[in-house]
Amino acid sequence: MDMKLEVVVVPVADVDRAKDFYTTLGWRLDADVAGDGGFRVVQVTPPGSPASVIFGSSVTEQVPGSAQGLHLIVDDIDSAHDELAQHGARPSDVFHDAGGVFHHAGADARLAGPDGSYGSFLSFSDPDGNGWLLQEVTARLPGRLDPAATTFSSADDLAHALRRAAAAHGEHEARIGAEDPDWPDWYARYMVSEQAGTEPPA
Repeated sequence: MDMKLEVVVVPVADVDRAKDFYTTLGWRLDADVAGDGGFRVVQVTPPGSPASVIFGSSVTEQVPGSAQGLHLIVDDIDSAHDELAQHGARPSDVFHDAGGVFHHAGADARLAGPDGSYGSFLSFSDPDGNGWLLQEVTARLPGRLDPAATTFSSADDLAHALRRAAAAHGEHEARIGAEDPDWPDWYARYMVSEQAGTEPPA
């Protein structure tokens, strides 16, 4: 049976302040529903995400600001940094971990600068101190996705994939010393292999 993670609950002290913060980032406002006794549910969704975030009044017993290590995946961490900064989120500089592909808790063992797909991060917090991390993924690890299925979460996601395919195809044409008239087929194979983590076309 498929089990899809679709909602993450984030504890906040001021619902309207949190709503303003997340919608200012460009997250879609899906719902703002009030009930009896001050009960309130607000749902927002990050751009291109299949999962949403819920916060509100009487929706969780967690202490406001106690949600940490919430990850958002992007395919261009420098652009994501600039976008967050423009919207007032105060992101950290891009960093990688001293010990490997993931990162330590908090700010331990952070080294400045990116470190490729899966290894490049930045962090930011909402007004309550709930901690978010952005992780750059441009090429999936083998077996991570079904090689028969290729999906893109947004037009920007597809555009970035096309740019990476164009750059790789330029290198391919340089290797063969000629223009490739079948470039659409090559692009398609490259983009599918990139998502599935399989060997790219030669």
